[in-house]
Order: sequence, then structure tokens, then C-alpha cells
Amino acid sequence: MDREKKLKYNTISAVINQIVTIIFGFVLPKFFLQYYGSTIYGLISSTTQFLSVVTLMELGIGAVVQSALYEPLAKNDIRGISEIVISAECFFRKIAFAFFIYTIVLIFVYPNFIQGVGGWFFDASLIAIIAISSLAEYFFGMTYKLLLMADQRAFITLSAQSIAVVLNFIICIILMKLGASIHVVKLSTVLVMLLRPVTQCLYVHKNYHLDKTIKLKNEPIKQKWNGVAQHIAYYVTNNTDTIVLSLFSTLENVSVYAIYNMIVNGIRQLILTLSTGVQAMFGNMLVNQEYDELNERFKKFEWLMHTIVVIMFSCVGVLIVPFVSVYTKGITDANYYQPLFAILLTLAQCVYCIRLPYNTMVLAAGHYKQTQMSAIIEMILNVIISVVLVFNFGLVGVAIGTLVALSYRTIYLAWYLAHNILEYELSHFLRCIIIDFLTVLIIAALTYPLELRDLSYGSWVILAFKSIGTILTVVMIVNFIFNRKHIFEILKGKIR
Repeated sequence: MDREKKLKYNTISAVINQIVTIIFGFVLPKFFLQYYGSTIYGLISSTTQFLSVVTLMELGIGAVVQSALYEPLAKNDIRGISEIVISAECFFRKIAFAFFIYTIVLIFVYPNFIQGVGGWFFDASLIAIIAISSLAEYFFGMTYKLLLMADQRAFITLSAQSIAVVLNFIICIILMKLGASIHVVKLSTVLVMLLRPVTQCLYVHKNYHLDKTIKLKNEPIKQKWNGVAQHIAYYVTNNTDTIVLSLFSTLENVSVYAIYNMIVNGIRQLILTLSTGVQAMFGNMLVNQEYDELNERFKKFEWLMHTIVVIMFSCVGVLIVPFVSVYTKGITDANYYQPLFAILLTLAQCVYCIRLPYNTMVLAAGHYKQTQMSAIIEMILNVIISVVLVFNFGLVGVAIGTLVALSYRTIYLAWYLAHNILEYELSHFLRCIIIDFLTVLIIAALTYPLELRDLSYGSWVILAFKSIGTILTVVMIVNFIFNRKHIFEILKGKIR
């Protein structure tokens, strides 16, 4: 299977997976709120975020492992691939053990700091159930997932994940309607989600001739510890808000944040799926020293991402508050009408997605050590600003912290790319940002008069059509004025 076909399969399967995840991810929380209330849903969200610290313990090794696999995969070096897999498996077994100890501590400590609804045993047992799926990922799935991604075969794991999401939704709804407890429902989710690591394991054993008998004499993953700062930054970006709210605010605020973040994160993940396989392709091109083609493809990828990000997050900025109002109608145990927080959270995740082309290239080049200080600064900015502002501004405070931190590192990554990896002018990045800003201002002016309060699902859909039509028209006009070349390439079918 050639590089172009793999990219096509990865992109299609990633988009399908994200659409499935977004659709069922939007519907399922509403059932949790209806059957179990905002407090329990806030407890689930908070617990999930605390358990996601396992990704921090991973210390960024996953990204480094993927980068290390590009060269032996390009050369079909079975021994080199096997050595990296063996080293990674050894490391992830240690992670699984550390996560087990962390979970035990969390079970006994965390329930004492929250105002749950079912007592200590209720909270502790729920934590234990949710932890099982994360533990299984590191015991059975992580290394093979990285191997498939590095070989541009992410469509295998994405397809299995899509099937698991659909099955999980069906089973959860049936159990809720039958009156099952939250523990039974979450346990069913754990069992269904084991489908992905099992599928990955079977596929790799059948299609890769790995030699697990090799005794390692040297460490095959050269930058094994240089991905630490990168992954800490990723962890902070994705988890600081909920953790800060859990520690210094209320579970009701955690629930409000979870609903808004569910929507924004769903759009973010949908955009990220468009880069599925791109990093591996860029890495392969760097290994093969195809620099001219790489520069050309990067510029197209950059423009495409900026355009998609502006379209998607402009839609979110206009529609998220009225959607949440409709979505949570009849739920009165928390205030879900938070327009300022919604705009700041949307803007923060928009900035995160804008950095995607630059971060993808840095990861493809394996420049972890060189960029780790920027990740540390991002982490410090996010934590300090969020903690300082949460006491007086609550949800808005943590959103400001995230926005400032993400903005700093996005600018840094563009600067680093221009000076260290590609023949790329930083002025081109600034031009893209100015065009993005101009487009958003025009969209905001045109959509401001739209009626956004007291909507039903039907009137929200009408509002969505009006907003999307306006946004697409503005983006097309602005791009025709400033990026006419790329528009013509799309019309001629020359952009890939």
C-alpha cells in the first residue's frame, strides 16, 4: 500500500471516527444528566480527568516512539522496528504499574475532598471501574497503536474505535432505561472499549514479523526522555481547567465546563483527524530527504488548516451557547448559560488548532529537546493564571489561563519552524493570522443580530443554517481575495 493510499484511508477513517464520536458524545451526556444529575456527571468528568494523569506519566514517550519508528519502517528494518517495540513495551509496563499505584491512592484520597452523592464507597468504586480501561490501554494497546500510526495504518485502530463507540452508546442507553446503576453503566463502557487494544494486538501479530526474542544492548529510542516537556504541556492543555475547577470551585462548575468542553473538544478532535497520517507522511519525507515536495505540501496543509479552523470555530462561537441552552433545557441544578466563558473557551481551542501544522512538523522532525522549554513556559502560564483567576472569575478565569498559554506556544512553534526546519518565512504566519482575524471580525459583525435566546431544537437548526451560510460566504470571499492560488488549485483538483 503506497503513501497516498494510506493517507486517504487514514483521513477517511479518522473523519468517520470523529463524526461518530461527536454525535454519540453529544447525545450520551444528556442521558447521564437526566438519569443521574449534574453532580454525578460532574463527578464522572472530574474522575476521568484525574485518571487521565496516566498520559502525564507516559512522559511523552509515545510521541518519541512514533518518531523513532519512521526510519526503520521506511527501510523495512525488522530488527530496528522490533528493538523499538520491545523497549517501548518495557516502558509502558512500568507506566501501567505506576498507574495502578496512583489509582489506589486516588481511590482512598479523592473521595474525601469532594461532596459526592453516594458516600465514600460509591465514589471510590466508580473511580476503580473507570480506571480499568486506561490500565488496559497501557498493558495491551499503546505500543501497537504507535506502530500502526507510524506506519500510516491508523485506520485499523480508528475503525475498531468507531465500532466500540457505537456499541457503547447502544449498551449504555439500554442499561439506563432498564434502571441500571451508574457503576454498571460505566463497567459496560470499560468492557466495550477493550475492543480497540484487542484488535490492534491481533492485527500486528498477523501482519508484522516482530522478533520479541532480541536482547537489547543499547537504547534504540534515542530521545526517550526529551519528550517529557512536550507531553506535560499537552496534559496541562487538556486537563488543567477541570482539575483547577475540581479543587477550587464546585462540581456544578465542573459539569458546566464538561458540557461546553464536550462540544468544543469534539470540534477540535474533528479538525485533528484531518492530520491523521500527515505527521507520519512528513516524517517519511524527511527521512527520504524530499525537501522540495515537503515544503510545498506543508504550505498547502497550513492554508487548509487555517481555513478549516476559522470555519469550524466561527460556527462554534455563534452556535454553542444557544445549543447548550436547548441541550440543558429543564436542568436547573446548575447555570449552563455562560456566554463569555463559551467565547473564551472556543477561542482558546481555535488557537490550539491553528498551531497544528507547525506542531505536526516539529514532531515529524523529532525536535523534542529543542522545543521543550516552550512547553514548560506554556505549562507555567496555564497553571498560574488559571489558579489565580479561578477564585474571582470561576469558569472565565480558567479559560483565560488556557487562552494565554496556548497563544504563546502557537507563536513560538511558528517561529521555531521558520528558523530551524523548513524554508519558511515567519511573515507568512503573521499574514495567515491577520487574514483569520479579519475573517472572524466580519463574521461576528454579520451574525451578531441573529436571535440566540429561547430556542428549540428546530429553531436552533434554522439558526445553524443561517450562520453556516453566512460564515462560508465570508470565508470564500476573503480567501478569493487573499488566497486565490489555493482556491484555483482546489477547483482544478491539484491540492493533495
